Amino acid sequence: MLFKKLTKLIIKRPKTVVATMLTFMLIAGALGGGVVKKLTSGGFDDTNSDSYKAAQRIEKEFGRTSSNVLVSVTFKEGLVTDEKNVQTATEIENKLRSTEYMSGVFSYWTAGQAPALKGNDNKQALILGTLAGTEDEVAERIKKVTPEFSYENSSVRVGTGGFAEINHQFTATIEKDLRIAEIIALPLTLLILMFVFRSVIAASLPIIVGVFAIMGSLLVLDILTRFTSVSIYALNLTTMLGLGLAIDYSLFIVSRFREHLSKGESVDESVGHAIQKAGKTVLFSALTVAVSLAALLVFPQTFLKSFAFAGVAVALVSALGSIVLLPAILKLLGKNINKWHVGPAVDYERGSKFWHSVAVFVMKRPVPVALAAISLLLFLGWPFLSINLGRGDERSLPKDNPARVVQDSIRNNFSSRETSGLDVVSLDATNMNPQTIESYSKTLSNIKGVDHVESAAGVFAQGTKVASAIAANQYIEGKGTWLTVIPNVEPFSTEGEQLTKAVRSREAPFAVVVGGNSASLVDLKQSIYDKLPTALLLISITTFILLFMMFGGILVPIKALLINILSLSAVFGIVVWIFQEGHFAGLLNFTPTGMIEATMPILMFCVAFGLSMDYEVFLLSRIKEFFDKTGDNTGSVAHGLEMTGGIVTAAAVSISVVFFAFASSSVTTIKLFGFGLAIAVLLDAFLIRGTLVPAFMRLAGKANWWAPKFMKKFYERYGISE
Repeated sequence: MLFKKLTKLIIKRPKTVVATMLTFMLIAGALGGGVVKKLTSGGFDDTNSDSYKAAQRIEKEFGRTSSNVLVSVTFKEGLVTDEKNVQTATEIENKLRSTEYMSGVFSYWTAGQAPALKGNDNKQALILGTLAGTEDEVAERIKKVTPEFSYENSSVRVGTGGFAEINHQFTATIEKDLRIAEIIALPLTLLILMFVFRSVIAASLPIIVGVFAIMGSLLVLDILTRFTSVSIYALNLTTMLGLGLAIDYSLFIVSRFREHLSKGESVDESVGHAIQKAGKTVLFSALTVAVSLAALLVFPQTFLKSFAFAGVAVALVSALGSIVLLPAILKLLGKNINKWHVGPAVDYERGSKFWHSVAVFVMKRPVPVALAAISLLLFLGWPFLSINLGRGDERSLPKDNPARVVQDSIRNNFSSRETSGLDVVSLDATNMNPQTIESYSKTLSNIKGVDHVESAAGVFAQGTKVASAIAANQYIEGKGTWLTVIPNVEPFSTEGEQLTKAVRSREAPFAVVVGGNSASLVDLKQSIYDKLPTALLLISITTFILLFMMFGGILVPIKALLINILSLSAVFGIVVWIFQEGHFAGLLNFTPTGMIEATMPILMFCVAFGLSMDYEVFLLSRIKEFFDKTGDNTGSVAHGLEMTGGIVTAAAVSISVVFFAFASSSVTTIKLFGFGLAIAVLLDAFLIRGTLVPAFMRLAGKANWWAPKFMKKFYERYGISE
């Protein structure tokens, strides 16, 4: 009923519909265009975790935060202890201390020549400080700090690092890469669409819908920033998915419109069929994508929730543009849709002979084909069993990035990780005295992986006091204390996780919580593991319901879920083999760290699962449509693949170009995300739709559409079919 009313409106008032939708797009672009300034670069922590509580207690109760600014000072002549060099370093330190919003400044020279702050070559030493403010305030303030402490002259090389600068560099690099990806993706996509549509006018339609989807989604994100935090990383998904889904849905709508035109139907009839048949498919496809991404809302991290916000918005706005704006444009264009034709003529009434032949070939030998495809997917997915989840650090930035250059020099020249310590924070002042603090410091300094411990009682290494207390850690009467455990292992690594667990397992003389980088990784992984079953269950149940409501059988959604999980396991195996194990690292220009960013698998799963269901719904809708007319299962599968195979392939190639454009990013996590999604889409369109789907549909026969009587009655009354 809804689609019939929509059809009447569009056919009767196409100009009004187009004008209204384009006006909305322009307003959305004007209002949402500035959303980037309102997005946060943080949001990776679970606010209920111990690591987050530790950071909050240090800031609120002790009035401090861990050092987030690091200035590396490397002398070209002499040692860090030479009088002339000490004078130079003191001037640099005083300048940093006088910087606005900067506090807690100390260095190798003012902290009793602490060995941990001096490089192994005796030519490099560190100055540490804390830039005050929220994550977003720090991100803005560091922009003024870095230029003042990044220079080189004849005697010294000064560089800025630390987490404030690293996070800033991530944000700046991603924004730059986003612009480049858009410049790459749009013309390449247009060329592919020209090849697919063979018409300049038709090829431009998905771009119009894509811009509509992106502008509308930016407005939604802008509205959401007034009520909650939204991560800047969501912009990547907004652009990628906005273009991708616009291409998919436009192909579905336009191909159906052209198909009916080629049968001799009128423009009005063709628009009606496009809306009422392909439009329904588009709506259900959008709902499956939205449902998959909405599952990210169960995770407590703002980063993951932001992708849910962006994904749901993009899916629904893309559907709106595809089933309202696009048909109205088609009504106005009429048979001019094929104007300015490029290349040989295309018979739009007929589908792809190639995909028809593939379907027939597979259905004649469904068992061996299915076994071969499953074996290949299992082989590709095997590396996934050894996945090692971690957190991205500065090594995800390009090798020549200034912040990474500084951090690499520290990694290579220092035995400890001074800015990557674990913060052990007391919850109150119970049982608090110098003796208990010293005893506890000695205990922690004996743990494997600890370089030294800094506390109010002094600096301790291997159970022995080696220096007086550094000013950065203070015992505050009546509030408690905090200690910093400086590791000699990478914080975002298996060893760093083991160190966190060891520190947390040691009996303390007073109640404590443990924070810091390694602790945040442990808490992040635990949070994901805890919420993952709920997210997967939500995706499975809602997807099953949607597919059942559209097709009326229980085997179809079960089969779709199992095949997609198998397919995505293969994608994850490929991603682990390349990005974790480092194969083709030189070709793809990234630095392997032996880990995969912990949030990436679940994020990629939700996006790729939604897109794979997108193609599933499109194929099954044509199969079910033919089956309802003929009752011929084998013929229906062949017809469905014939009519959709070419379109799905074109959609997959087009959207993979968009994803590969984002895979050109110089930030490893974005590169992994774009590359993984491109592989997922291509694998799904070519291997899954071409082999496993027809094989299983053939084996199941008419049972594909079977359901228990009570469910069948429910479907007949409330379901939506073609």
